[in-house]
Amino acid sequence: MEKQKLLPLCSKLCFAIGGAPKEVARQRHSLLPANLPASMVLLIGRAWGAVTDPIVGFLITKSRWTKIGRLMPWMAGCTPFLVVSYFYLWFVPPFISGRFIWYLGFYCLYQTLINCFHVPYSALTMFLSTDQKERDSATAYRMTVEVLGTLVGAAIQGQIVASAHTLKHCPTHNVSAGYLGNSSGAEIVKSLVHSQDYLSHAVSIPFHRGFILVMRHGPYLALTAAFLFITVAIQLIQSNFVLFCTYAADLRDHFQNIVLTILVSAVISIPLWQWFLQRFGKKTAAFCGITWIMPFTLMLVFIPNVVVAYVVAVSSGLSVAASLLLPWSMLPDVVDDFRLANPYSKGHEAIFYSFYVFFTKFAAGISLGVSTLCLEFAGYDTGACKQPAAVVYTLKLLIGAAPVVFIVTGLTILLLYPISEDVRLRNKLCLEELRALQGENQTDATLKCRK
Repeated sequence: MEKQKLLPLCSKLCFAIGGAPKEVARQRHSLLPANLPASMVLLIGRAWGAVTDPIVGFLITKSRWTKIGRLMPWMAGCTPFLVVSYFYLWFVPPFISGRFIWYLGFYCLYQTLINCFHVPYSALTMFLSTDQKERDSATAYRMTVEVLGTLVGAAIQGQIVASAHTLKHCPTHNVSAGYLGNSSGAEIVKSLVHSQDYLSHAVSIPFHRGFILVMRHGPYLALTAAFLFITVAIQLIQSNFVLFCTYAADLRDHFQNIVLTILVSAVISIPLWQWFLQRFGKKTAAFCGITWIMPFTLMLVFIPNVVVAYVVAVSSGLSVAASLLLPWSMLPDVVDDFRLANPYSKGHEAIFYSFYVFFTKFAAGISLGVSTLCLEFAGYDTGACKQPAAVVYTLKLLIGAAPVVFIVTGLTILLLYPISEDVRLRNKLCLEELRALQGENQTDATLKCRK
């Protein structure tokens, strides 16, 4: 059998660099001008972004192949407009009465354009190489750079947010709304493809039929549902971490450094998880990486002091890295399995990736909604120096018990994920055999592999 060509390091780095800008820009969310209902802008904008994900995926599947592929024109074409929309998110218009509409409009535009970049960028993983190991390696590079981008954003823009959101009437009160970010990642220059020749001859079928086939594919449903619950758990911790440090743990002077510690730990541990998944398998890595965060978050809830907080930060970074790396590493395996199960239905990579991003954003919306409703019901007072006991108790639940429930649910669903290491290796050999064959013999080979 012909030896697989290794993906050059330069190609992996060029691909990975594309994940940094969005993660750096993510920190701007808390910098929306004061006196605006910023939470409504974020909520509506994120909902709009989630809706446009599958729409962009649909449009990509309808796009024609060009000399630079089907994905690169989308990324190159939207980038200039993306830069302009991002600039106007920082621009303060001279009028006051219409500022809500101004920021809402440009935020929705930004979400649309970032999706026009993110969906083809994430789907590009399938085109980097036909070798699963090389794709996994490229994904690890991408996740490392994305977390580095988040780290840069938290370190630089987070300090700006901290000073901007300081409550002057509260002694030593340094409140920020820094975010850790999730993984969904996106954006800039990419390396071009090494396996488009094989996929460019795919048989085109209507989008709705491809969508139905994708949504009926068991491994995709199991993976998406599992990480939907896991993402809700991670987002609950991320979105309430600042409030927990401020009002429930009396760590308001340390939380920015704690966030940076989590991110540094995540950056360092991504290569560790890359080695672990190659040595023990992706499913095992997912269980080990995700469960790691549960005892440590509970420890912080019951022992809220500085030393424990930093220990928890280092340990949480391991799980954050796993939650970022593993789903994006497992998704290409699902696409490969789909190709073998549906040999006549090809070219649907954008559907897989766009709807996975949609469900990830849906999970973020769930966590935001749950957090907001729970805190509102508990009597949260925006801007107050101290919160009622019910709010403190609610924050402990949102940081500790609730994420544990969601993680356990997600891992239980992940047990149904059928692509073990044996299945993955079998699929790899079958796909290599299919690529070596031409013409009608491919159908017989596919049926043989699926038995």
